[in-house]
Amino acid sequence: MTTAVDVDTARVEVRHVRGEEYVVRMRDHEVHVDQPVAAGGLDRAPSPVELFVGSMAACAAFYAGRYLDRHGFGRQGLSIVADYRMATTPPPRVAGVRIVVTPPAGLPPRRRQALLAVVEHCTVHNTLRRPLEIEVRLGDGSS
Repeated sequence: MTTAVDVDTARVEVRHVRGEEYVVRMRDHEVHVDQPVAAGGLDRAPSPVELFVGSMAACAAFYAGRYLDRHGFGRQGLSIVADYRMATTPPPRVAGVRIVVTPPAGLPPRRRQALLAVVEHCTVHNTLRRPLEIEVRLGDGSS
């Protein structure tokens, strides 16, 4: 669904591989997803939920890295850890995510809060903070 505030559109395609495994294609890249054995998969790749949380962590890392570059600090030692918990009541969903940013050693204290503020406003985080439009519909099956 396109609105006046949309800047650009992109496409992600997902195709079945085998069992619970799918290949996700974005531009010229492919990522596989699967389910853990306990959920009926073969655990050959991360689950979609793990990929979702991984996207949050990777986006945080990108923003942190850019901040460090912009202010003349190296990225050596930068790490991001994302822990998440699933909801215990329906519907199935991620109920919470904790992202811990460990900056490079030697980052001055006055830069730490600014780094955190930048990371908290990464694109994925911003997307989840505001309701987004999601449209799900059936295709005609001709492809």
